[in-house]
Amino acid sequence: MLRNFLERVLGHSESLRRHNERPNRSSNMDDVDQSCQNEQQGKEPNDVQIDNSQSVLVKIATLYAERLMNDICLVVAGVEYPSHRLILCASSEVFQVMLMNPQWSESHESRVVLQETPACAAIFGEFIKYFYTGKIKINQDIVTPLLALADKYNVKDLIQLCIDYMCDHIALAASNNQLVTWFQYTVSLGHKTAALACQDFLKWNFETVASGKDFANCNQEMLSRLLQWNDLVVTNEITLFRFIETWIEYQKQNMIEEGLDAETVESYLESLVYEVMSHIRFPMMSPSQLADLLIHPLTQKYKEFFVERMGIGMAFHRNQLGNCGKLLSDDENRLMFTPRLYTSETFCSTMTIENFSDLHYYRNRKLVYSSPCSLADYEGDQNCDWTVDFYPRGVYFPKSLLIVYRGTVEVPECVIPSVRVSVACTQETDECIRVKIGLLVAGTQDGIEHVTRVVQKVFYFHRDNHHLNIDSIIPFEELNPPATNRDLPDQRSSGSKYMIGPNRNSLKLIVVIVPLCEYSYTLPQPNILLPVR
Repeated sequence: MLRNFLERVLGHSESLRRHNERPNRSSNMDDVDQSCQNEQQGKEPNDVQIDNSQSVLVKIATLYAERLMNDICLVVAGVEYPSHRLILCASSEVFQVMLMNPQWSESHESRVVLQETPACAAIFGEFIKYFYTGKIKINQDIVTPLLALADKYNVKDLIQLCIDYMCDHIALAASNNQLVTWFQYTVSLGHKTAALACQDFLKWNFETVASGKDFANCNQEMLSRLLQWNDLVVTNEITLFRFIETWIEYQKQNMIEEGLDAETVESYLESLVYEVMSHIRFPMMSPSQLADLLIHPLTQKYKEFFVERMGIGMAFHRNQLGNCGKLLSDDENRLMFTPRLYTSETFCSTMTIENFSDLHYYRNRKLVYSSPCSLADYEGDQNCDWTVDFYPRGVYFPKSLLIVYRGTVEVPECVIPSVRVSVACTQETDECIRVKIGLLVAGTQDGIEHVTRVVQKVFYFHRDNHHLNIDSIIPFEELNPPATNRDLPDQRSSGSKYMIGPNRNSLKLIVVIVPLCEYSYTLPQPNILLPVR
């Protein structure tokens, strides 16, 4: 980084010196490269390469610290920051255009006033200091205004540092009620990596985020998009309904505190309820849950809206959707009949491998449990039995003999370096069992346990195809660093981001199996749309 920084400084110094001559930049760079090659070819055997770049960086930093030889002053919120055009132009493409292009009035000024938000103005000094030192402290409180400044002035290396910080501390942001703010901010600026990381945490740890105060800051459009996702992890649909109800109440209180009149508040609240609650999947609630909602205050207030959707839910449970052909032809409406990843005991079971580093390679752990065959009440309480085998350290098949029509064939041993989950339906039936399988891997970041990875598959089990292998649910090398002897336990997996527990040496897998109906929507869904940068 230092070498690149110095090269940029020297390059801009040369361009400033020859500003009026406008030389051919490409030709000059070719000459410099050729000169460097000639120097390297002419090195003597006793030449010693000296790297005193750190000392040079200290000298540059001293120019800012002691305000020496500054030729421009930036003014932000009444505070003056004496600076050097050369350093500003070398660090920021925006400053380069602003201060070197004669068409900009700032290029002729020695004092430039910049308009910044209060949050950005508070850290502007640290922002400029980074240009001189390459050092800055990033924390939860300043990362968003710092990213805003880096974006505004196109400081690419600082943008990346802020994005990396966000991705590495998402769980901490959630615990400090900042995740929703981070999410919406990175989406608005088009920072896809950080936005998708925030989005995944929000989808897979929804109840953790929705329990915090920051959830009230989620805008209507973003919330509506999130509610359309099939891999949203939540206990059940009625739990999701209650969180959205709380969010609506937050919006109501905010409007009242802003001094809006009662008529305006009521009108906006009605449109808010219709827009957001239309994404709640009432058919995925049980008949008893739907019956309880009939006397709910929100349902009573907007009776016509809720009764219509709850009626569709009851029709689903009674197998009376025969007249809903037009409704079911719309993919968005089919989402109503598509279960999310529900973590209630009805559909979910957990497997935890303690002391993972002691687990030998190719060993598996087994989980046996049952889940309903259908979400529709008319089909009764029949359950499907499942056997789940977890191979976190690869799969091994020994050498064997395969009996064929004309004798036997020797099958060589085989090793599959994959973190595999095998799901088998032990139900003896000729009927096809259509399910969605969700594999939720727990992890730890900043000491906070959360769902860090989700793999979801739709599969049809039947008598001739009752077994499904799901590979690479975790990158194999991340969970199992290369070992010299795989017959012995390996301690190097301890501390992985996929580990939990006091010693970061336990592996936790949550298995969700929910039934699908003939109306369920199962096509892949795109990520939240991001603006093009």
